[in-house]
Amino acid sequence: MSVSGDQKAESKVEQAKGKVKETTGRAVGNERLEAEGAGEQAKGDAREAKEKIKDVFKD
Repeated sequence: MSVSGDQKAESKVEQAKGKVKETTGRAVGNERLEAEGAGEQAKGDAREAKEKIKDVFKD
């Protein structure tokens, strides 16, 4: 897997972990966990967008 592929996979993992945290936090009423999960998802989304932009300019 290339560096770009590694970054894409890492962003997907980060998004998934964030979703789990957010959902768990919401289910148990833990606002901090919910917010932390939403933040991780946003970070993963930003990383994914950055990789997509790199792909556009790579060609």
